Amino acid sequence: MRTLVLGRTPARVTEVLATLRADGFDAEGVSTDEEARKLLATEEFGVLIIGGGVGPDSRAAIKDFAAGHRVRRVIDGALTEPFDAYVRREFEPLIREAASQG
Repeated sequence: MRTLVLGRTPARVTEVLATLRADGFDAEGVSTDEEARKLLATEEFGVLIIGGGVGPDSRAAIKDFAAGHRVRRVIDGALTEPFDAYVRREFEPLIREAASQG
């Protein structure tokens, strides 16, 4: 199941993607709402991770958009270090759970 990561800090998005991909997940990452909408519109993503730096208005709008484009699970994230351990503990189990419900 493809996962889209939306985060305002490109370096953190890159770190999240590196961990997810190393662990066998199919993931893409973006830093703007416009980029996220473009990818979500393809209806190829089942999971959306929204980083803690995304403001409340953008967060709500992206969640609404995702709901209409086949996203099964939205995960709110606020990374803490070490980032790889956080991704494995907080994100990966939820991605697996969403994939198993397919």
